[in-house]
Amino acid sequence: MSEIRFHLKGEFGEFRLDAQASLPATGVTALVGPSGSGKTTLLRCLAGLARAEGEVAVGEAVWQDAGAFTPTWRRGVGYVFQEPSLLPHLSVKANLDYAAKRAGDRPGPGFDEVVAMLGLGPLLHRSPEALSGGERQRAAIGRALLAKPILLLMDEPLSSLDAASKAEVLPHLEQLHRSLSLPVIYVSHDALEVARLADRVVRMAAGRLVASHEAASADPLAHLSEGQVRTLARAALAAGLEVGS
Repeated sequence: MSEIRFHLKGEFGEFRLDAQASLPATGVTALVGPSGSGKTTLLRCLAGLARAEGEVAVGEAVWQDAGAFTPTWRRGVGYVFQEPSLLPHLSVKANLDYAAKRAGDRPGPGFDEVVAMLGLGPLLHRSPEALSGGERQRAAIGRALLAKPILLLMDEPLSSLDAASKAEVLPHLEQLHRSLSLPVIYVSHDALEVARLADRVVRMAAGRLVASHEAASADPLAHLSEGQVRTLARAALAAGLEVGS
């Protein structure tokens, strides 16, 4: 089975990253941990947006090693940020076209497929300013997919949305999970998102990926197994509670 492999070390101010893992290059890997544990820093290093020493490889594609550093635009990585990063002067369709044109001949979902999966048809000729928060994030996800990445990084993509907007976007993320054979590393503090989307859970504390018993106790998910996270989230929903970050 193809793998996502990395071992990255670096200092960012007073924070030190020392993260190593070998993950299946399939499905959704949820990355959880307390604020400040290094989740966003790790994603930025995987994308090449921040630089740390070490190695990064996705399947046969080596993005970084002792002798080479592949820039972000050549990595074949998609990145969805907490805040939608659409180009404000372009329509939704033009934002999507921009990504599709830069993707080259890599295999991946086509324009019509992405539009259908994310329900973007009615939004194509609207500007980002005319969209709701959920609509903007769906468009941002569509743009990331049309870049035809071999790895999709999602950094708390629903954290800035209200409950109604989260409820709007989550079913589309589930549809992507079912329909696309694209590995995703998904950062979240939300147990419901993890329960609905993740195939596996990886924990981070103090710049390191750690075993459950080593994780920082400040994180409510740190000591829970993947099965426990799913069970608790479902129980909360059954009780009528909202599970938020």
